[in-house]
Amino acid sequence: MKKLTGSFRYTQWDPILLVSQITAMQSVLYVSLGILIAVMQDISSSTRTLDHIFKYHEIHIRNFEGQMVIVAFVINALVGGYVLWFVVQRTKLCLDFSCTFYCLHLICCWYYNGNFPSTFSWWALNIACASITCVTGEFMCLKSELKAIPLGMGAKVDL
Repeated sequence: MKKLTGSFRYTQWDPILLVSQITAMQSVLYVSLGILIAVMQDISSSTRTLDHIFKYHEIHIRNFEGQMVIVAFVINALVGGYVLWFVVQRTKLCLDFSCTFYCLHLICCWYYNGNFPSTFSWWALNIACASITCVTGEFMCLKSELKAIPLGMGAKVDL
C-alpha cells in the first residue's frame, strides 16, 4: 500500500527507479564525454583513446591535448546539469546524483589504472566538475519546481 506523506510529491523509496536513474545518468554522461573528447582530440590532432577518460595522468595543463581533455570534462559537467534536470527532476537529489556519478567514475578510474588516482589535477578537476554538475542541475530543477501553477479563470482544476 502506498503512503502519501502530506508533501507535494510522492516520496516512497523506489529502488528500480533509483537504479534506472543512476544507470541513465552514467550512460548519458559517459557517451557525451566520449563525444566531447573525440571532438577535442580532433581539434588538438591527437589519437583517440579511453585513456583520456579514465587515466588520471591525462589530465594536465602542460600541453594543448591535456587542456582539451579538461575542457571536455568541464563542458560535460554542464551537460550533466541538464541531464540531472531531465532525468532526476528534483532539486534535493541533484547533489546525491552528481556525487554518485563522480564516485562511480573514481571507481572506474581506479580499476582502469590499477591504482588510486593520486594527481592533484585529477582531484581538482573532478571536484570542480561535480560542483558544476550539481549547481547547474539544482538551478535548472529549481526553476522548473518554482513555475507557477496556472489557475486561470474558468480553468478546470482537479484536486
